[in-house]
Amino acid sequence: MKIVRNPHFWLILILLGICSILHYTEQIGITGTLPPSFHFGLSRHALDRILFLLPIIYSGFVFGLVGGLATCFAALLVMLPRAILISPVPLDALLETSSILVIGTLVCLWVWTRAKEGAKTQAALAELQSAHKILQHWAQLARSDERRLNILNAISSMLCGSLELEGLFRKSTHMVSELMEVEVTLMFYIDEETQELRLVAYEGVSDEFARAVDRIKIGEGIYGEVAKTGQPMVVEDVSHDSRLTRPEFQKMQIRVQLVVPLLFRQHVSGTICVAMRRPRQFTSDDIHLLTAVSTQIATAIESARLYEKERLVAQKLAVSERNYRRLFENASDAIWTHDLVGNIIAANKASEELTGYSVEELTKMNARDFLSDESLALAGHLRRKLFQKETVEQPYEQRLIKKDGTEAILMVATSLVTENGKPSGFQHIARDVTKERWMQDNLRHYLQQITRAQEEERKRIARDLHDDTAQALYALTRRVDNFVRSNSNLPVDNAAFLKDLGEQISKVLQGVRRFSQDLRPSILDDLGLLATLRWLVGELKERCGIEAELRVLGVERRLAPHVELMLFRIVQEALRNIERHAEASRVKIETNFGEGEIRVSVSDNGKGFKLSGDLGDLPRIGRLGLAGMEERARLLGGRLRIQTEPDKGTTVMIEVPI
Repeated sequence: MKIVRNPHFWLILILLGICSILHYTEQIGITGTLPPSFHFGLSRHALDRILFLLPIIYSGFVFGLVGGLATCFAALLVMLPRAILISPVPLDALLETSSILVIGTLVCLWVWTRAKEGAKTQAALAELQSAHKILQHWAQLARSDERRLNILNAISSMLCGSLELEGLFRKSTHMVSELMEVEVTLMFYIDEETQELRLVAYEGVSDEFARAVDRIKIGEGIYGEVAKTGQPMVVEDVSHDSRLTRPEFQKMQIRVQLVVPLLFRQHVSGTICVAMRRPRQFTSDDIHLLTAVSTQIATAIESARLYEKERLVAQKLAVSERNYRRLFENASDAIWTHDLVGNIIAANKASEELTGYSVEELTKMNARDFLSDESLALAGHLRRKLFQKETVEQPYEQRLIKKDGTEAILMVATSLVTENGKPSGFQHIARDVTKERWMQDNLRHYLQQITRAQEEERKRIARDLHDDTAQALYALTRRVDNFVRSNSNLPVDNAAFLKDLGEQISKVLQGVRRFSQDLRPSILDDLGLLATLRWLVGELKERCGIEAELRVLGVERRLAPHVELMLFRIVQEALRNIERHAEASRVKIETNFGEGEIRVSVSDNGKGFKLSGDLGDLPRIGRLGLAGMEERARLLGGRLRIQTEPDKGTTVMIEVPI
């Protein structure tokens, strides 16, 4: 038994034995053991009985209440014979024996009570630590979701606006690295002439490694296999994969990889590989996310490639009429020319596929025949700009009505044709981007769903924090307070400790409530946007000491819940930027309810910053917060403008149709 192997057990037996010997010294032949001066004014055997408290109390401390009571019983068995049979005054002896047992029992009860109180305190601390860990876990999930959404918004903005191929490769690789939170990212593109995978962009590896894995044959290794099959592939341990035996992999210490194809219209145009040097489990969600992003990247790359192709075609047209005619007839992009009144003069084969009309039919038609009133207005506006030699953004979006009555979305580059220095007509180079626009709309819908899911998750987490975590912390606070008040005889150190514990729990409770409000303030759902903005203004004043005011123009009214939510998130992010970076002392929020639209502006008198380029460059320069605000405005069908200069403050303006 464990108790027999415990040294305290034997020590208690020894103490009991010593006390028993002293109690029966005369009976066992030991006399005069202690002189009367050592009795402290007590009778000889009264002192002996008091000594029995030593093993009783010791046992109570070591083995708890049960051990103490067992020792009391053993002491009773030892003392009882003398009290009844030997003592000259049995009643006094029984009284002393009973007193010793009562005192020992009370001491053991006191020790047991203190141990139980200590256990309760430890349980309360463990519960507090558990609540703190849960709070940290949800906070980390919320930050991770928000970061991933910002990166997805940045990727969407970049893919919608970039037409420069090399820059698109580089930016896409960087964004994928941030989105997937990996250490290595490789992007391969298929060289159609050699049927090889060419490494066009990479992050996290050396140039030597990049040269070693460049120009991989389709079907060779894991990258070539993914390019051949078009199916994603995960390599859990590179060291055990015979397809990755190159020494460069050993030198880079890559352990796990996820490779997905770049698919455009069910055609593999390349692959993307993300990898880690540390152990990591790529989940099915990771595979679906990277596959969806890679599809959009492939679409953007194809658009950029086609745009580059169109630019090269336009350059060659100026070199030779013969080359122009050959390119004109065989170009994959639709090309047609018409005179100044719209009569089509020439069209290529690709125009047949684009419009549904044959070349013979097209040369007998007018451009007005397949343009709607809105498209005609756009064409007239562009015509005036070209005549006046004004700058025209090319390519531009135009809509065309096909022979079967369906509408196609085109990216068109238009140039003015001159003869002898005088305008004679217009030439158009167009490609059908209807499916690409559909895919971009799907991506935007995907972003909307992610945003909606994120907000629902924020709402759920905020509700759980308020209903569960906050209530549990409040109950824990009340339990600590009640315990202190109901135990007024607690030692000073324990009382101070419990009081400090209660204050810490109260601070954590305040943090939980503040975090819950930041995640999803209930006032937004209950009272609407304006009430929430007033709450934000008050929070900014109280927390940062920044003078803030809210001005409302027009007739106040409630908006659709998703509109109020998006506007609140934009204003909230603007105020966070002011709090973190602007060093401002005054903030002004103005809300203007107009006819069919709402305009919200957030202005500060802070240090401002230099805004280079347009809003589409925000992800590239690392301003993901501003990029997220701009993306939210676009999801509402509105637009966001930023006016800022160093040392002159910043103004963020949002215009949204309602």
